[in-house]
Amino acid sequence: MPQLNKGGKYVFGWSVIGRDGTIRLPPETLAEYGLPGDQNVIIFTGSKSTGGFCVTSKRLLSPSKLNHILNDLPELTEGHPEDLGRLLPYKGRSYAWLPLSREGTVQLPRRTLEDLGLKPGDRLMSIRSSDIAFTMGAKGPLVEKGNRYPGLIEVFLPSTYPDSARAR
Repeated sequence: MPQLNKGGKYVFGWSVIGRDGTIRLPPETLAEYGLPGDQNVIIFTGSKSTGGFCVTSKRLLSPSKLNHILNDLPELTEGHPEDLGRLLPYKGRSYAWLPLSREGTVQLPRRTLEDLGLKPGDRLMSIRSSDIAFTMGAKGPLVEKGNRYPGLIEVFLPSTYPDSARAR
């Protein structure tokens, strides 16, 4: 896992958004955050500087001081199909739930991609953010450093591509 700045954040890799909105999350990211056992994840809008979105789960949010999000937005944990991927505004960010496949993929509906300012083919950098969420960053200084990084950063493609993972 590369660290792009001395003393800076670690990155797990790049994930490319597939034609149908599918994103393969890096396995190392899923393992570190204990997500393989979760059926759903909660995403929320990223910062203005990094864009993209952050990923967490009910299991990670519940014991944290951010558990009020789950109480105030019950749609995130009830899993109703009509709420899938629908971004719900709350205190300056927007939150949605998505199913997590056994293969470690999530599929963002077209409207969610649009609301996040993303499109198929975009590359997102998986960044270690905190103990309760990681970021799938779309822009900003860290993403630019990743683009210039001379070492290996693994690229994770959805299964709709011929290769499941490629290094750049």
